[in-house]
Amino acid sequence: MTADDAADWENATSLFDGAEGLRLTARDCDLRYWFANVPERTLRGNVVGYAPGLVTPDFLREPGPLRDALVQEVAFRALAEERAARAIGYIVACAPDSTTMEFYATQLMDETRHAMIFRNHLRNLGVDERDVADVIAQQTAADQAGILDPLEELGMPIVRDQRDFVGGVVLLTILVEGFLAPSFELSERKWRPLDPRMADMEKGAGIDEVRHLAVGTSIIREHLQRHPDEKERLVELIRGGMRLWEQLPVADQLNRWENWFQEGIAPHVATIGDYEIWDGRRLVDTTPEERIQKALEVTSTVHSTRLTDMGLGRALIF
Repeated sequence: MTADDAADWENATSLFDGAEGLRLTARDCDLRYWFANVPERTLRGNVVGYAPGLVTPDFLREPGPLRDALVQEVAFRALAEERAARAIGYIVACAPDSTTMEFYATQLMDETRHAMIFRNHLRNLGVDERDVADVIAQQTAADQAGILDPLEELGMPIVRDQRDFVGGVVLLTILVEGFLAPSFELSERKWRPLDPRMADMEKGAGIDEVRHLAVGTSIIREHLQRHPDEKERLVELIRGGMRLWEQLPVADQLNRWENWFQEGIAPHVATIGDYEIWDGRRLVDTTPEERIQKALEVTSTVHSTRLTDMGLGRALIF
């Protein structure tokens, strides 16, 4: 797959379909590339992430577990993307050359746009514009304290205080993108027959995340080719990050969302019909545990592929 195809709405490959092995470099995805591809080929001119003809069904504005699941997912997406964008600003500031600076400037734009489109979707779900910030704060309070704050406490001193560009890229690629991107793709697939706006927003964001993963991997691989003495330090950094991740209540979050979703789709089985969430598996036949397991399997594949490609496969053993 070419770099141009990786940004194309119709041709881009998802993580569920094998994109974990895509190779792209910062040189492939510089600022010129971003302007030539992302606005028209990924977004197709849809700055809020979905085509004007798509609608949010009225039943998603009605109180109940399905709305609860969607509102909390959207609120968390908005907050997580904003926090990622703020952290990436420090990576841009300490990038060692103009090529990597340009790439992370485009990633900063991507993550900032993701935060914007998910905030906007809360309005589609009936949240008054004046209340969006309060709804995000209320809906994400536990997950912010339990997941996002510990991740920031690990990563921010590295990029903000130590100005460790390579360490920051490792943590961003493996600990943030590598863990969150598969769950975002699961979200796209499960909401497709119920909320096409949400699904399109997630698909566009997923195309961006695959590119971020691929380029981050190449930056670390090339760094280790030049500085093999850095390998042990980066292995230990990744192991520490993975130990932290295992302690975070991510399973609680996913179980909460998927169980609400499962309860909420019961009245909408006819709407969902025979839609397959992945090849050969109808969404209406899946369970919360099965959907979560699928996301975890993809996450494991992404980590194994990316760390091996970086030359840091030993980090998987700890």
